[in-house]
Amino acid sequence: MKALARVMPIAVLLLVALAIMACAPAAQPTAAPPTAAPQPTAMPQPTAMPQPTAAPQMSAIDKLYEEAKKEGMLTTIALPHDWCNYGGVIEGFKKKYPGITVNELNPDAGSGDEIEAIKANKDNKGPQAPDVIDVGFAFGDSAKAEGLIQPYKVATWDEIPAGAKDPDGYWYGDYYGVMAFMVNTDVVKNVPQDWADLLKPEYKGQIGMSGDPRTSNQAIQTVQAAALANGGTVAEPSKGLEYFAAMNKAGNLVPLIANNASVAKGETPIRMTWDYNALAGRDSMQGNPKIEVVVPKSGKIAGVYVQAISAYAPHPNAAKLWMEYLYSDEGQLIWLSPPGYCHPIRQDAMDKAGKIPADLKAKLPSTEGAVFPSNADLVAGKEVVVKGWDAAVGADIKAGQ
Repeated sequence: MKALARVMPIAVLLLVALAIMACAPAAQPTAAPPTAAPQPTAMPQPTAMPQPTAAPQMSAIDKLYEEAKKEGMLTTIALPHDWCNYGGVIEGFKKKYPGITVNELNPDAGSGDEIEAIKANKDNKGPQAPDVIDVGFAFGDSAKAEGLIQPYKVATWDEIPAGAKDPDGYWYGDYYGVMAFMVNTDVVKNVPQDWADLLKPEYKGQIGMSGDPRTSNQAIQTVQAAALANGGTVAEPSKGLEYFAAMNKAGNLVPLIANNASVAKGETPIRMTWDYNALAGRDSMQGNPKIEVVVPKSGKIAGVYVQAISAYAPHPNAAKLWMEYLYSDEGQLIWLSPPGYCHPIRQDAMDKAGKIPADLKAKLPSTEGAVFPSNADLVAGKEVVVKGWDAAVGADIKAGQ
């Protein structure tokens, strides 16, 4: 019993201890230290896709060139290489537009021959059919009326004077000469500057015309220029006839068709001629004798040659490209450069825009204010001069022996 008594208190103590433990709150786990929330990884930015390079836009001229190359040829007619520097023009075109053969027909033909070549080859697409023509001013309207040419306006159309082009684009002036005085200064010390000067007694037996005014276009326009300087008009040049009557009466007019040789020899030391003829003649003389070329202050008349495309052109795109070249700055400057000396039809506009090199400009007389007569006025005035010369002036202008 004693043994049992010792065991009982121990058991009781154990039970009490267990009860206390059972009533105690459960131990909480130790919290882990907070960890920083992971930051989202930045998404890589998309690489910009390369933009496709735009194909360079072809200019209208480039497109025209491509079409012209398909045709492969340009046929010209009546373009002598020593006329207004046509040799330089043709070479310049071939260099700028390779792949187009320039087929040159009959370089020594006249304007009438060019017109007949179009008529004779209406149904011919071969090499004898001209694509383009270069003719005297009077042939433009008649060729249009006969349906022989087609319209085309070049990019520089607006810079061609209105009086030197067909408003619908069938023909257009390309170069011109202005009536001038070619003076041998070894003989003539006081160089005349205007038409009125030529009537002075000091020029007795010194003045020549470049043709018979009853037959020569250049001489007829000389009378028309004198008319302009004396209050007349191109269409009604009676004032010009009166002027030459006074010159003849004074003994100043020599009844000899003047040329470079007669100027050099002193037979006609003052010659009335187109300025490009005078300038080229001056260069050919190489200072022996010394020559001065003067465009008179008044009565400036321009003699224009015109371009056109055949209505039956076998190579119409090559023809249009040719026209664009002729009327471009490059083409126009070739006319002007020695040995051509022909005034490009855009000369005034190019001069104002500073496109004429100073050294070239220094070699040329000013043509500002030149009158570009209409075809109708030229024809009307021609009748007056041809019919009235003998009665009004009475000078029989003939070629020298």
